[in-house]
Amino acid sequence: MAFIVVYDACVLYPAPLRDLLVRVALTGLVQAKWTDRILDECFLNVAANRPELSSERLRRTRELMIAAVRDCMVTGCEPLIDGLELSDPDDRHVLAAAIRSNAQVIVTANLKDFPKAALAPYGVEPLHPDEFVLGLVDLAPG
Repeated sequence: MAFIVVYDACVLYPAPLRDLLVRVALTGLVQAKWTDRILDECFLNVAANRPELSSERLRRTRELMIAAVRDCMVTGCEPLIDGLELSDPDDRHVLAAAIRSNAQVIVTANLKDFPKAALAPYGVEPLHPDEFVLGLVDLAPG
């Protein structure tokens, strides 16, 4: 049975990593999750830093991600946000998505923003994408 993971915007921002993580979700080893807010953060940053990419192209990428990964969208987590404590309040929405979706892992490159002690009460573990992918290779070498 696949375990549930929330992908933070920072791991969806670089196209090669985004592609790898979507492909990982397609294997069925994990059930990848994200929210509109996570995707907004990702693609607003891509648009700001890559002006040569058209808004149509970025919109299409977003649509393809949602279409490709079964049951990826988390909704209804907004009421949880204000009650959560993280060092960066702007990251509380990611933890809320993890709680709402019953995720075991948040895949993020910003581990300092998701201290293990803050996530432990919710049964969520932060993992760097490298550690996440290597763990999956150990779990299912084929």
